[in-house]
Amino acid sequence: MVEEIIAAIAVAGSAGVVYVAAAARVVKQYERGVVLRLGRLAGDVRGPGFTMVVPFVDRLRKVNIQIVTLPVPAQEGITRDNVTVRVDAVVYFKVVDAADAVIRVEDYRFAVSQMAQTSLRSIIGKSDLDDLLSNREKLNQGLELMLDSPAIGWGVQIDRVEIKDVSLPETMKRSMARQAEADRERRARIINADAELQASKKLAQAAEVMSEQPAALQLRLLQTVVAVAAEKNSTLVLPFPVELLRFLERAQAGQPPVAPEQQSRRPRETPPPMDAQQVTEGTKEPDRPDGAARLPEGLGVPDVFGDTDGLGIPGAFGDLEVPGRLPESREPDELPEELREEPLD
Repeated sequence: MVEEIIAAIAVAGSAGVVYVAAAARVVKQYERGVVLRLGRLAGDVRGPGFTMVVPFVDRLRKVNIQIVTLPVPAQEGITRDNVTVRVDAVVYFKVVDAADAVIRVEDYRFAVSQMAQTSLRSIIGKSDLDDLLSNREKLNQGLELMLDSPAIGWGVQIDRVEIKDVSLPETMKRSMARQAEADRERRARIINADAELQASKKLAQAAEVMSEQPAALQLRLLQTVVAVAAEKNSTLVLPFPVELLRFLERAQAGQPPVAPEQQSRRPRETPPPMDAQQVTEGTKEPDRPDGAARLPEGLGVPDVFGDTDGLGIPGAFGDLEVPGRLPESREPDELPEELREEPLD
């Protein structure tokens, strides 16, 4: 009798151990357990730790509540300004309601992935290329709102959405590179022109100072020679300023050096005016000997051929007669001494 009781106790203990082993479950800290009893949700969501279910009746499904990193495959689309791009992104989400994630959606990971791809294509079509490249924060917020609205009903919360990369066609990359180069060149030219303007002002001030002291130009020239000679060149081209030549010329003549500005401002000396009497006295006709005939105005001095007016051609044919002209038959000895000419050999 006692043996039968002991055997029954052993059998009951073994059955209890098997039942406990079949009903015992362990839920980890980052998980939540959803119990389905005969296909229906039984009770609340089980927390982390040791829990018991009815063997062969209850089914425990564990749901991870950690933040999940879900990469979104690259999506190719056309932007609002008609540029073809490929954009890929990444979605960070977590489960906030394990029961809804199990009951309301078949596979919440796949659902979130498909929704992210669709929303990314929609964002590409609504945005410009410049927004995709430089204004990503705004696009990330818009994409997060588009994903968060349907995910709330699935027991999923979208934590963050980031656009990782934007791939452009090669032609567009070259065009953007040329635009950047042109902008850089424009800024470089502006800076160079500003430097030339400042340098020209300083050179003008230096030239003004050197014009007041011409010796400073010689000192500057010597400094240039020293700077060029320091490079150990075999040939030295030395420019010689014109102002230095003028300075040396004045110094040799014993005149004090005059600055170019003062020289340009010095008034030009004008001769004193002459009255009519001085002009008449200066052009007084010389005295003639007695008996000399006065030649009419406009006639020249008679030459060896007897031509005195310069109008006819002297020679064998004679000359034209002009009123007041000396007769051709007059011998040279009868002429005044002033009009005589030595005969030709």
